[in-house]
Amino acid sequence: MKQNKQYSHTKYRPHLPLSLSDRTWPDRVIERAPHWCSVDLRDGNQALIEPMTVAQKLRLFDLLVRVGFKEIEVGFPAASQTDFDFVRELIEKDLVPADVTLQVLVQAREDLIARTYESVRGVRRAIVHVYNSTSTVQREKVFCMDRQGIKDIAVNGAKLVQQYAARQPASEWVFQYSPESFTGTEIDYAIDVCNAVIDVWQPTVE
Repeated sequence: MKQNKQYSHTKYRPHLPLSLSDRTWPDRVIERAPHWCSVDLRDGNQALIEPMTVAQKLRLFDLLVRVGFKEIEVGFPAASQTDFDFVRELIEKDLVPADVTLQVLVQAREDLIARTYESVRGVRRAIVHVYNSTSTVQREKVFCMDRQGIKDIAVNGAKLVQQYAARQPASEWVFQYSPESFTGTEIDYAIDVCNAVIDVWQPTVE
């Protein structure tokens, strides 16, 4: 077999095995359907060369509701005027069924969090999914911060999400957090950041 001398597999390091002998969940059996959340209106739209208009988003939202989704991620309203207008139209025209929960995505930055809560003002129930970059490359090359600095961004974002939700007590809020580029983040550090966010929110089973 002819070998490509320019290619060397030795530059790639294998993933280190994760040994957690106390895990019990691999043996569990799923006996009921989980909560399915459609992200087509956000992630799917983001992948298009020509993003959907508000009218097109409304058609897709109606389809997702008819399919039976009870949690629907409707966009990134702080980063897109179209997404913002779409979310406002859903709420102002009362187009969200009582048993459907909207989800919005936002980075852990106060200006974006404030704009996001402005977009969902008056919603019955919403999931606010906040995130920040945690990978080694992004810490060192993009943010020029150490582990503590990046964790502080996550913790501050978690606090801000709570604070802005408290200003709209008539709505029911669910908070979610994720470390962006999780697969490029050291496992122990990803756990540390997530636990720090949990300490802020003190989540319940509900």
